[in-house]
Amino acid sequence: MAQEKQEEKQNMRSLADELKEKMKKKDTKEELEIKKINKKIPVKDESDEEIQEASKKISKKEIKKEAKDLKLKVQAETLIPLEDYIKCAVHLGTKVITPHMRKYVYKRRADGLAVINTVAIDEKLRKAIDLIIKYDPEQIYLVCKREAGWDAAKKFSEATGILTFTKKYPPGVTTNLELEDFFEKELTIICDPWIDKNALVDTARLKKPVLSLCDTNNFTTNVSELIPCNNKSAKSIGCILFILAREYNKAKDIPFEYELQDFTGPLE
Repeated sequence: MAQEKQEEKQNMRSLADELKEKMKKKDTKEELEIKKINKKIPVKDESDEEIQEASKKISKKEIKKEAKDLKLKVQAETLIPLEDYIKCAVHLGTKVITPHMRKYVYKRRADGLAVINTVAIDEKLRKAIDLIIKYDPEQIYLVCKREAGWDAAKKFSEATGILTFTKKYPPGVTTNLELEDFFEKELTIICDPWIDKNALVDTARLKKPVLSLCDTNNFTTNVSELIPCNNKSAKSIGCILFILAREYNKAKDIPFEYELQDFTGPLE
């Protein structure tokens, strides 16, 4: 019994040393600059409410027009019909476009909101899927502090078995061994690099990968793989998490008995 306790203490010391080693990395010049910029950006930018309202008012005419324009560019079948991406307002960005996200924007609407290239969204989703299927459910956790995404995040957890944090992520829960709820994971999924910055910072300190939903007003420092999309509305977050959950379960041979609207709510 004494020997087992001694071994347990030794293992904890080894784990602590390993964590300290991973966290020795100093911020690069770019990261320090981004931190300064991030401090000046409010949690809720001026167009947050506009996006949420616009997301609720996607007209049949807009769906038809956007789908027609995009079909001319699409060379392969998309993960869901293009019309569904547009119904869910996945393509709507904010009025703010950071240098990190500019390449995913192909135009602005008359009201000033950016429009994200839906083809790029689909392509980046495929790369995100390639990343997450490398890990088992117990190796991943999802963080979604934005209220609009809580229902979809819970459905994602229910469908995949992946640990999910909504409302609040406890800072240091993956880096501080003294916390009672300390745990280790290999991949972090976040729904917004700014809102979920505590999880992003913790994972970056551990030098582990981060997959993030990123809107046009996001900076992507320390994000390993991103999905450009509207991360402000329930429909859009739900659509992205539905696709990730469906494709993840398919790759892992886990039953998946959900429809898109189980994650997004009614679309009509």
